[in-house]
Amino acid sequence: MYGKVGAIEKMATSNSKYTEDWLPIVSITNGMINLKNKYKVTGVKIVPRNIFILDPESQDAALIALKNFYNLCDFEFWIVAADRPVDISLYVSQLQLLYNQTQKPYIRKLVMEDLDKAQMYINNEVVDTEYYLLFKEKDNDKIQKRIRMIINNLASCGLSCSQTSNEDLRVLLDNFLNGGDTAKFGTVMPA
Repeated sequence: MYGKVGAIEKMATSNSKYTEDWLPIVSITNGMINLKNKYKVTGVKIVPRNIFILDPESQDAALIALKNFYNLCDFEFWIVAADRPVDISLYVSQLQLLYNQTQKPYIRKLVMEDLDKAQMYINNEVVDTEYYLLFKEKDNDKIQKRIRMIINNLASCGLSCSQTSNEDLRVLLDNFLNGGDTAKFGTVMPA
């Protein structure tokens, strides 16, 4: 009897049409993805910085610091780049208010140019690229030590970063599972 129930449960999950049923994810809490095998996936979100606009000596120093940082990492990690849609709706509404409140034609013209440029970004679905360094671990103390080590060492490379948030991890999973396409739901209208 138990074998049949187990087999039916296994068959139901393996034949599921939902990707979520195949993933070993239990939850996303405290900036960590909790897996069924008790591992937690977490890491840091890195603020991008273009070192190639620096002078050659500063570029070399940054690259050497990054190389030293990577050599300090005695654990498996992943560097992930993910696109996140840019939401400029608040900026657009502020521009619209400014346009409506201003009477000077030259200011209205400048604001309208900014509104047109913002509309171009909205129409072209502009995204912001974010960078993450992720790892997996079971022990919470090791997790916190690794996060501190990563943040401190990347700061010595001139990079700012912070521990991943629940929202960051949801965006990463969404990008991974949906190829960067996010679900868009419209209003349901009666037929």
